[in-house]
Amino acid sequence: MGYYVDAGKNVKIYVEDLNPTGEQVILFIHGWPGDHNLFEYQFDQLPKSGFRCIGVDTRGFGNSDKPWTGYDYDTLADDIRAVIDALGLEQITLAGHSTGGAIAIRYMARHKGHGVSKLALFAAAAPSLIKRPDFPYGVDKSTIDQIIQGTYNDRPNMLNDFGNIFFFQHITQPFADWFFQLGLKAAGWATAAIANTWINEVLFADLEAIKVPTLIIHGVHDKVVPVQLGQIQNKMIKDSTFIPFYYSGHGAFYDQKDKFNEELIRFVNE
Repeated sequence: MGYYVDAGKNVKIYVEDLNPTGEQVILFIHGWPGDHNLFEYQFDQLPKSGFRCIGVDTRGFGNSDKPWTGYDYDTLADDIRAVIDALGLEQITLAGHSTGGAIAIRYMARHKGHGVSKLALFAAAAPSLIKRPDFPYGVDKSTIDQIIQGTYNDRPNMLNDFGNIFFFQHITQPFADWFFQLGLKAAGWATAAIANTWINEVLFADLEAIKVPTLIIHGVHDKVVPVQLGQIQNKMIKDSTFIPFYYSGHGAFYDQKDKFNEELIRFVNE
C-alpha cells in the first residue's frame, strides 16, 4: 500500500499505508539517515491489533523525492501537513524518532497540532541536539561537524560508524547490513543538510506549544541523542509521560521491540 503525496514545488513524499481500514491511526516519522522501514518491527505487529500504521519517508530519504532544498524543520513539518491533509487524517497519534521526533515537535507548534490527538516521541532530537552556550546538554558540535565532513568525504564509512553506535543490544551482521543500506538510499546532500539543521535550529518554544498527551520513550544507553534530552522534553511538555528503556540505545524500537510496541499500544489506547 505504498503511494506518493504531492508536497508542492514538485516534491513527492512516499507513504506506506498499512491496514488502511484501521480506526486508530499512528503516523510514523523516521529518524536520520533511514526511512520508514526502520519501523518494520512495529508494522509487523501493530496492524494485528487493529492499528492503521502510516510510514512516511521524509524528503531526501527512502523512496521520497530528493530535492536540493527544504531540509529545515519548517519545510519538513509542512511535508507532514501535506500527508495528513491528502489522507484526510484526524485524531491521529503522531510518532517521531530522533530527527523525526524533532519534525513532529515542529509540526505540533507550526500547525497547531492539526489532526493530531496524541504525540509519541522516541529519542527525539530536541530541544537541541548539540550543546549551546545556554544549554549544556546534547552532543558537542564537533561531533556533528565530523558527521557532515564524513558525509562529503566517505558517506558509506560514516554510515557504518553511525550504525555501530545506534543499537545497544547485539545485532547480527545481516541486520547491520540492512540498516546500512537504508542509509545509503538517502541523498548525500540531504544527509548533510539534516545534520546542518541540527546545528542551526532549536525547538524550545515548540516543546512548550504542545497541548496533547505525549509519550516519551528514550533509551538509557543512547549514544546519539543523550537520555537527558528526553528528560528535558518531559519537563517542558505539560501533559507528558517519560519512560526510560534501560536496555536500549538509540533504537529502542528494535533494542526492546516487544516492550516498545506494548508501551505504544497502551498509550494510544488510553
